[in-house]
Amino acid sequence: MKLAEVARPTAEAGEVILEIRAAGLCHSDVGALEDPGWLNFITKRPVVFGHEIAGVVCEVGTGVTEFAVGDRVGVCPTARVGVGAPGYVRDGGFTYFHRAEPRDLVKMPDGLSFELAALGTDAGMTSYHGIVTKGGLQAGMKVGVIGLGGLGQIGARVGVVLGAEVHVCEKNEAVWPMAEEIGAKSVVADVSEWKDRDFDLIVDYAGFGTTTAGAVNAVRRGGRVVLVGMGVLEFTLSTVAMIRKQAQVVGSSGGTREDVAAVYRLLADGKITPAVTVIGFDDIPKGLEDLRDGKVKGRLVARIDH
Repeated sequence: MKLAEVARPTAEAGEVILEIRAAGLCHSDVGALEDPGWLNFITKRPVVFGHEIAGVVCEVGTGVTEFAVGDRVGVCPTARVGVGAPGYVRDGGFTYFHRAEPRDLVKMPDGLSFELAALGTDAGMTSYHGIVTKGGLQAGMKVGVIGLGGLGQIGARVGVVLGAEVHVCEKNEAVWPMAEEIGAKSVVADVSEWKDRDFDLIVDYAGFGTTTAGAVNAVRRGGRVVLVGMGVLEFTLSTVAMIRKQAQVVGSSGGTREDVAAVYRLLADGKITPAVTVIGFDDIPKGLEDLRDGKVKGRLVARIDH
């Protein structure tokens, strides 16, 4: 990455311009910088990074009726199916202004901070989509959450709030107290400790291969494993475990505006309170280094001051 001058965008017909107030940092940003496999997802190069964006509408193009100047909004990075997310196919949020279409935007509830709104657009949306929309979570389910990082902490808390019995697998014992604060029933260091525990649903927010394989061994017959994390880009599953358990392994990517809106309501109501560290714009490169080195607890968000 490097600091560069980019032209301020202007709104064409059917577009809006946001004055960015907060932009989240994500492990996928680290992946794009460190793992050549991620480059296939970045079709615009050079590109302004940052796909977690919240701000204020400052310009409206002709034909736009859903939003007005002054509206506080977050940007759903996956709203336009098949188009691609900001930071990948179009300039993202590590800057001051962002061009978007109305179908990208979700209005922020009163009282929701820009920092929480930014992380809600991806960390919140992706977590919710994985455990609720793809996972089919219902009250009373026995649910496992693998990874208590920026995504897992939100997913686990959503499970608790919606009435599931949530258990956590997290190798970093320093964050185990967070599992108790969230309301998890138990926490283990390795997914192998869950073998034959007959979970209804396990959501793997880590995705390091062995975590997903271990999850298949831990679900009940007919149970579901949802893979969200991309810690590695390839792994192996046990054919025997898959067949004998008739396990469902489902991939989950991103989410919808409806998922973002649901997360915004939970955030605004204080029902989920993710750990978040706020940094400045100039601290973004160091923040990504800290993410890479595992030094960040929860989620990292840059406040964009104008």
